Amino acid sequence: MTGLESEPLVRRRFIGAIGTGTAVCFAGCLGENGSGDDHGDHATHDDHQNGDGGENQFETSLEHPGNEPIEFADDLRCPVCNMVPAQYPQWQSQLAHENGDGAVFDTPGCLFAYYAVPPTDSPVTAVWVTDFESGDLIDATEAHFVIVTDETAVTGEVMEINPRPFADRDDAVAYLSEWDTEELTEDDIIGLEDVDREVAAIYRGNRLPDE
Repeated sequence: MTGLESEPLVRRRFIGAIGTGTAVCFAGCLGENGSGDDHGDHATHDDHQNGDGGENQFETSLEHPGNEPIEFADDLRCPVCNMVPAQYPQWQSQLAHENGDGAVFDTPGCLFAYYAVPPTDSPVTAVWVTDFESGDLIDATEAHFVIVTDETAVTGEVMEINPRPFADRDDAVAYLSEWDTEELTEDDIIGLEDVDREVAAIYRGNRLPDE
């Protein structure tokens, strides 16, 4: 391959979405008054509104000790989409800040959005994400994320499409051949440290605070 076709999928997909000029909302979550029960696993980007600027809407008052994961209690909501992470054990994630604040997420796509544009300057000290292979909660700072982007390839996935987290890089590499709707390479496997606004926009572009 040459030119654009040889670029990692993350950049190709992002540039392509901008180039078309179409009003595509990559993925989003329920509005403030929504809940996971309203749409279940079929919540789509059409159900949600863009961030309205001003203060970072991801701000949370959740306390997190940081030394170990907290329980995904039924009364905790994702600050990115307002859904209930406890209802999505196969996707849920969480993180802790140095100042004792924390956040829980229903999906790794929402985790990416918060991580890329955090509501506080306090450093992130710990992050956990659910392994796509085992279903176990793993250290996200050591995880390997496969960046899939074709939401038409899945049916009923929470928030339509999400990155695939793996504790073992070999599992992530093996998944590349399993995902046959896009031509993925090892360049499409990233670490949490690679997640920035551009990557987050692939999954939650319509939920990111204004720059």
